[in-house]
Amino acid sequence: MTTLIKHLDNKSQVVFDKGKFDHWCVYIASEKRKEAPTDIDYFSQLKLLSYRYPQGKIYNDFLKIYALTSRHIESKVIRLIDQICLSYKWNDASIIEQLLTVLYAAMVAEENKEKAILKKRIKRLGLYQLFFQDFSASEAANYSKGKSWRELDKTMKTLGF
Repeated sequence: MTTLIKHLDNKSQVVFDKGKFDHWCVYIASEKRKEAPTDIDYFSQLKLLSYRYPQGKIYNDFLKIYALTSRHIESKVIRLIDQICLSYKWNDASIIEQLLTVLYAAMVAEENKEKAILKKRIKRLGLYQLFFQDFSASEAANYSKGKSWRELDKTMKTLGF
C-alpha cells in the first residue's frame, strides 16, 4: 500500500511503497513513472549542490531534519523542509525539497527496519563523509557495506554522533 510522504513543488510525490524487503521503500512518483532513488543518486546531487553554498549549509539543514526524525512521518518535519527550501536559490529550491524529503523518508525507513541497529545514523555518516571527508557519492553510499555495526558505531561515536 502506497503511503504519501509529500507532494513536491515539481508535481511529483515522495511515497513509501513495497520494496524488495518491506513496505518502507522510498519512491519518487509522477504521472508517468515511479522510481526508487539510491543513496548514490541523491548523494551525487547533494554533493554538486554543496559547491554553490557555504560549506556545511546543506549538512546543517539536514541536521535540523535529522534531529526531529522518528519512526513516523510528521507534518512538522514536512513544514520544516518547506521552510528550509526558502533559504536556497529559486532554481535550487525544488531539487533541495525533493532531496531533503527523500533523505527524511529514508531515515524514517531506517528507523523502522526491524534488524537495523544504527538506524538513521547511517545516513548522517554518509552525509558527513560526503561533505567533510571529501568522499565521493559512491564511496559515502557504499562505505558501510561489509562493515559490522560495531565498527560503524565506533566511527560514528568518534565523529560525535
